[in-house]
Amino acid sequence: MQWERAEDLHSLRLDTVTQLLLQSGARSVLDLGCGSGELLLRLASHPSFTRVVGIDVDPNVLVEARIALGLGLPDPSARLQVRYGSFEEADADLCGFDAAALVETIEHIDPARLGHVERAVFGKLRPLLVLVTTPNQDYNVLHGMPRGVMRHAGHRFEWGRARFAQWSRRVAAQNGYAVCLGAIGPPDPLLGSSTQMARFERAGQPSQG
Repeated sequence: MQWERAEDLHSLRLDTVTQLLLQSGARSVLDLGCGSGELLLRLASHPSFTRVVGIDVDPNVLVEARIALGLGLPDPSARLQVRYGSFEEADADLCGFDAAALVETIEHIDPARLGHVERAVFGKLRPLLVLVTTPNQDYNVLHGMPRGVMRHAGHRFEWGRARFAQWSRRVAAQNGYAVCLGAIGPPDPLLGSSTQMARFERAGQPSQG
């Protein structure tokens, strides 16, 4: 089954992540690689999230996010914040959050630098819950894409389900998390869904979802 409209899949990803964060009982959420603020907009509409912070390395999309969210001058005490930053680095101000989301972001990182992301997010920031979504390379043929072509010019890699599962389980084991693998979008019986997802929960932390 082919997913016809990329924007529909994108909305489904954001809605799925939002619902999982709500179900988890998280009160504070990091959007790592927030882009123009689409996930932040969804999170901001739910009063159960008492602190929501988005970071990105692209100053242009941060301007778009601030406009979309109606934010004025940066206010470190505000419930909703957007700031310049990289999730390859562990900002001490971002420690202690209940949850973090990396929605279609890890594939924009050079594979040689993924270790920086792992150490920063899972080793130092250590939110109780981390949600990661990324394209499923196995499904690309159903998008009509030639072999070896990636979905976006900014992608540095795209993984099939086996490779993503291997990475997710290693990261979880090395950092004291349990991981559950999932998918977003209509499933093909052989190739899975267009988007794959990993839900990391800090070991010993019961799920509320």
